[in-house]
Amino acid sequence: MNPIKLALLGAGTVASGVVQVLERNHAEIVRRAGRGIEVTAVAARDPAKARRTLGEAVAITDDFDSLVRRPDIDIVVELMGGTTRARELVLAAIAAGKPVVTANKALLAVHGTEIFEAARERGVAIGFEAAVAGGVPIIKALREGLSANRIEWIAGIINGTTNFILSEMRSKGLDFDVVLKEAQRLGYAEADPSFDIEGVDAAHKATIMSAIAFGTPVQFERAHVEGITKLQAADIRYAEQLGYRIKLLGITKRRDDVGGIELRVHPTLVPSTRLIANVEGAMNAVLVNGNAVGSTLYYGKGAGAEPTASAVIADLVDVIRLITADPDHRVPHLAFQPDALAATPVLPIAQTVTAFYLRLHVADEAGVLANITRILADRRISIDAVLQRESGDNENQTDLIILTHDTLEGEMDAAIAQMQALPTVLAPIVKLRKEELA
Repeated sequence: MNPIKLALLGAGTVASGVVQVLERNHAEIVRRAGRGIEVTAVAARDPAKARRTLGEAVAITDDFDSLVRRPDIDIVVELMGGTTRARELVLAAIAAGKPVVTANKALLAVHGTEIFEAARERGVAIGFEAAVAGGVPIIKALREGLSANRIEWIAGIINGTTNFILSEMRSKGLDFDVVLKEAQRLGYAEADPSFDIEGVDAAHKATIMSAIAFGTPVQFERAHVEGITKLQAADIRYAEQLGYRIKLLGITKRRDDVGGIELRVHPTLVPSTRLIANVEGAMNAVLVNGNAVGSTLYYGKGAGAEPTASAVIADLVDVIRLITADPDHRVPHLAFQPDALAATPVLPIAQTVTAFYLRLHVADEAGVLANITRILADRRISIDAVLQRESGDNENQTDLIILTHDTLEGEMDAAIAQMQALPTVLAPIVKLRKEELA
């Protein structure tokens, strides 16, 4: 049987990983796919640079549009990134009747609904395992392995750059800016790390997982997104003293009480005894809770040439197996049949229910704690723990750390506004969310 012919769009790190893994593991991949796989051509913005990366054996062109329409190409693999040009080329490949495999989380988070609908109408498959958590097979787990379950919630460390930074801040007691420079030096962070450190990359991935888990269209524009740039070493230290670690989590939860879905990315306190709290460095981990299986944890490398190539090639194997399958009976892109997607809304962050960590820098005088606890009580916010620590060299000031039980975010924000107005509160109040993940 003739081998499957691929067109790669993009010639960067992941593309080179795909070429290397296909060559090194050729026999094993053929045994699994039932057919050979060969890279027929690569489209690159800079063919000369691509030639230096990929070698002489691969044909390279700068004509992206012609390549996706070539009749001898069986599958298009999009590895170029971005959302504008990538969208045009993916839709062109679908229109030409070609299955697409992509590692582009931003593309799917923003344009996924359009792309999946176009693929359904044309009867072609879209593989996107590599778009979330690199080599960790979380998409397949959600779409297939957990298909007997009603997914209740997902919480994931899905950005290696921020997890490395938080791990270093905790273990070495360093401030964010210092660790960011070290992460850039080591290659964990880009020269412009804003998509990572502001939480946008994690939000793209959480959006995709949320759509699969709950059978909704992708709704990135409704996600609540906070990064780690404002996180201080003092809060990491205090969290540790209280038995918690701070992780940037992508969280999505089913909320039957209000008929909606929480979709949020933010720094989160997690009990230090939880497995996910002990995921360190640039590693990824996703915790999924289903009503039949309970909680399951998926852990591994979330980025890098070969871990991501592993996911890309796994999708290629799946697509090859499906080429002769009835399109109406393939695994749906978002797990649920396209005509069964729900219109369940993503909730505003004010309607989120979670516990909180508060740090208040206050005057060390009588009545301060009583005023603060009264405000919380008036808002029906229950206190779980209180910690008081000396702050700096001023003996007349102190840090007051409060952990609360679950409460509505809107109520907490209103209480913080009241507390911030007290003359004894001397600095902006730090608010972090807390999840038990049990």
